Amino acid sequence: MSAEQRTRVVVAEDEAIIRLDLKELLEEEGFDVVGETGRGDEAVELVRSLAPELAILDIKMPGLDGLSAARQITGERLAAVLILTAFSQRDLVEQARDAGAMSYIVKPFQKSDLIPAIEVALGRHAELKSLETEVGDLAERLEARKIIDRAKGTLMDQHAMTEAGSWRFLQTEAMNRRTKVHEIAALVVSGDLTPPDAT
Repeated sequence: MSAEQRTRVVVAEDEAIIRLDLKELLEEEGFDVVGETGRGDEAVELVRSLAPELAILDIKMPGLDGLSAARQITGERLAAVLILTAFSQRDLVEQARDAGAMSYIVKPFQKSDLIPAIEVALGRHAELKSLETEVGDLAERLEARKIIDRAKGTLMDQHAMTEAGSWRFLQTEAMNRRTKVHEIAALVVSGDLTPPDAT
């Protein structure tokens, strides 16, 4: 990965040892850790000032908890958010999703858990941003989101695509046909459009 393509990350985790481990892991994988903090309020400020592509937030932090920080960061569409939690309780995971987190990971985590979770967070953030530019109304956006998720599911199940690959297919088709991603998604769901490698 060349320097200009490295994904910029802000890490917010109040346990210094975990923060250090996370930073080393990310840097080994070619990510650029541009800021780190142990406080939720500082995390939001770092994301605003450094404009990373991804913010990794621990749920429990002083100043502002990770869920509140996630809500601010995603509300302003500043960065993709990955939530770190030591609690695998359902309600916290649902709260993280409601706060706009694109992905979450339960501590202690392995590198093999971390990278896919980051890819999901970045991919979903990109989808949301592109949906916002093409669909203004919130209700329409939710409908568009649902149809895109169904189309991705169809592509993944029937054509053995990855989530990222299915999103790229929808985007590419939309660009080629000069139409909107959710309109392409509707064609996939109805069976009127299949990838070229489909038998």
